[in-house]
Amino acid sequence: REIQRTLMELLNQMDGFDSLGQVKMIMATNRPDTLDPALLRPGRLDRKIEIPLPNEQARLEILKIHAGPIAKHGDIDYEAVVKLSDSFNGADLRNVCTEAGLFAIRAEREYVIQEDFMKAVRKVADNKKLESKLDYKPI
Repeated sequence: REIQRTLMELLNQMDGFDSLGQVKMIMATNRPDTLDPALLRPGRLDRKIEIPLPNEQARLEILKIHAGPIAKHGDIDYEAVVKLSDSFNGADLRNVCTEAGLFAIRAEREYVIQEDFMKAVRKVADNKKLESKLDYKPI
């Protein structure tokens, strides 16, 4: 109910903009299949830009950025982690780093090791499989 009210208010506000105005609106979603058709009606959105998932090289760079501030012990084979991260986005890779840290904490360590990253990437992958089984219905 609240979602419908919010959507209706958004649509009313969008329709109320003066066509000569300088208002720019950017919207983003990771679930385009659930967007209300009223939002996609011609004249509401000028452009639809799809940004694909990062490739292996991009995932490697993203993982290194998120793993940078984490205390690590020994060599970390980021390439091995990335090989298991097919179809991951940046948020998923951030979750891998968070989970690796949690595995280290559970082992009562103040640093992350390679095995923590490997367990973390498997856990995030398993969670993504479960998430993809959820049956989302359009609003």
